[in-house]
Amino acid sequence: MNRDKLISGLKDRNEKEWDIVIIGGGATGLGIAVDAVTRGYDTLLLEQADFAKATSSRSTKLVHGGVRYLAQGDVLLVTEALHERGWMLKNAPHLTANQEFVIPVYTLWDVILYSVGLKFYDLLSGRLSLGRSYFIGKTKTMARLPLLKSERLKGGIVYHDGQFDDSRMAVTMAQSCTANGAIVLNYFRVGNLLKDEKGKVTGVKVRDMVSGSEYDIAANLVINATGVFADEIHRMDDPASKPTIRPSQGVHIVLDSSFLQSNSAIMIPKTDDGRVLFAIPWYGKVVAGTTDTPLDTISLEPKALDTEIDFILRTAGKYLTRHPSRADVKCIYAGLRPLAADPDNPQSTKEVSRRHKITLSPSGLLSIVGGKWTSYRIMAEETIDRGIKAGMLPPAKCRTKNFPFYHNATLLNDDRLKIYGDKAWEIEKIIANDPTSGRQLHPGLPYTKAEIIWICRNEMPVKLEDVLARRTRSLLLDTRASLEIAHIVAEIMAAELSRNEKWIEEQETEYRQITVNYL
Repeated sequence: MNRDKLISGLKDRNEKEWDIVIIGGGATGLGIAVDAVTRGYDTLLLEQADFAKATSSRSTKLVHGGVRYLAQGDVLLVTEALHERGWMLKNAPHLTANQEFVIPVYTLWDVILYSVGLKFYDLLSGRLSLGRSYFIGKTKTMARLPLLKSERLKGGIVYHDGQFDDSRMAVTMAQSCTANGAIVLNYFRVGNLLKDEKGKVTGVKVRDMVSGSEYDIAANLVINATGVFADEIHRMDDPASKPTIRPSQGVHIVLDSSFLQSNSAIMIPKTDDGRVLFAIPWYGKVVAGTTDTPLDTISLEPKALDTEIDFILRTAGKYLTRHPSRADVKCIYAGLRPLAADPDNPQSTKEVSRRHKITLSPSGLLSIVGGKWTSYRIMAEETIDRGIKAGMLPPAKCRTKNFPFYHNATLLNDDRLKIYGDKAWEIEKIIANDPTSGRQLHPGLPYTKAEIIWICRNEMPVKLEDVLARRTRSLLLDTRASLEIAHIVAEIMAAELSRNEKWIEEQETEYRQITVNYL
């Protein structure tokens, strides 16, 4: 996946019309691109920043049906997500895992309530189940979660859900798109929609944010898959369009593994704000969250509120023998959920859920808002099907249900490298040619020089942040450690991407500014 070559491919097309142009390179947009190109459509995806820059890299790292939504009675949403969970774990085994969870229970009523609820959860997952749920007593619960507070504890309910690496999944999807003939471009910002004399959308006007070059791109179908930024595109189509997004901020903190000391995750079903709280082992650290804070402003870099951070620390401290403090936090990250709201009453929370909505404007702009990572595949399928139904695409069957992202063709000496997909063996080849490139760049992070070199050659990073935040997860795993390796990573990138000293300085400065929100 080479950005310059993909741009050359875009230029070579001149004014030829694309079947589909997708605006947005997060989970939804990339999912649609995978669906479209595997059906045989001529597909172009444009992302204003980096792939999964916003919401799609800041999740709870779960592929799940949503126990919370089951409690709300949204059985259809949970059933759909549980089935999609199964397909995602099957199709991307290098980035997903079956994670065991324990719900600590403190009353006999809770034992009955959660046992019955999770049996229903098991039932809904059908043949794609990850394992049955069951009750364990206090002794076995403490054996699984040795740092859980034991006062009044009756036991725990064990259940299973999926876990994954969100931004690496996004990069894998982008690679699959290009491997199948699509063009996907990061740092390409859509500035306006093109329309004919009848007011029908005929394409997009786009700017390469790196070179400054501008393009008018013709398309038979334009899809708005920009998540929390969807209303910006709606206003390009119709300045009088009503809001369709009700953004909600979810905050997570990352702690050292010593706060959990377990391979099992904790799920707390009752918190002060009505959400569940997770404490999940992830890449040798613990991810704890999340919050649910309605916001009026939308940003590529949302900042966690002190009240949100304190809430997570306080709630975790109620259940763990080691009470985490602000000084213990390795990283704080905030993401905005693109909740689909009622356009006639955008402030109402009645319709706000994780359900997705697909709309087709009078001008022919197809939009999808809402949804969640777990359901990205079915969301994409329904979006393309809507385009077919509207007569904007020739009929073609969806092929993504059994579309593998990983073929495990080569055995690796270091199994950790499988996150880079089928060509991870090339990283080991780099190390074999230069053993020094296999050394960790920082004792607190697992990454090596060889990985950075390979990423630069294969995964289209444009900025230092792209490598530290999303190609590797250095920013999230330990923000301070990521700052300590920022210079050496920028130097490696500069050598691979033919950048100068000024670029290195600019990238380090920009990255330091970004990390302020994560500490």
